[in-house]
Amino acid sequence: MKKTLSFFIFFITLFSFGQNLPDGFVYLSDVDKTIQKELRYFSNNNFIGKPIDGYHKNCIIVTQASANALVKVQESLLKEGLSLKIFDAYRPQQAVNHFVRWTKVLEDTLMKKQYYPSVPKSQLFKRGYIASRSGHSRGSTVDLTIVSTKTGKELDMGSSYDFFGIQSHYIPKNISKEQQKNRLLLRNLMTKNNFRPYKNEWWHFTLRNEPYPTTYFNFPIE
Repeated sequence: MKKTLSFFIFFITLFSFGQNLPDGFVYLSDVDKTIQKELRYFSNNNFIGKPIDGYHKNCIIVTQASANALVKVQESLLKEGLSLKIFDAYRPQQAVNHFVRWTKVLEDTLMKKQYYPSVPKSQLFKRGYIASRSGHSRGSTVDLTIVSTKTGKELDMGSSYDFFGIQSHYIPKNISKEQQKNRLLLRNLMTKNNFRPYKNEWWHFTLRNEPYPTTYFNFPIE
């Protein structure tokens, strides 16, 4: 009876805490429960149109250093009735491999109208929208936006997350002043807290002095 009870307690504990992450990685919700999330690659709402390999749970995993920096950004936003919303963070290499395989199936254009209307699928890899390695796999890169804590609505950034095109670059000419203002708010807060922006994607930031600059991890998100 005691052995059965001990096994039951062990099983419940394992289920509650999830997988053992590599040293230096954390579940972001364990550090800050107020940061919102919508893990796009766990769903059908992404440029491929179906869940991506390695995404088994809607949870955000990042390095501890990145989590600490994100908390500081969130503290600033909450004072203004705003919040971070994360679309992607740590991304296993198997997911990146999934992207690469998908680019080779040229007839699969299910989400073209929404995500890459002006770019031929055959050019996605060549133009740098898809790569065989991603900073996300190092654990300190995040894709994110800002939402209102009152309404839950995302601030208007002038293009959607993962839109492949010039409209997603830092500040293109064809977005409004309000959209520019929103992008600047996100960019300024992130850079102030030690994140480096990426000029071609307004949502993409990498922690400066990231702890694993040359390591590409492949453990699943679960």
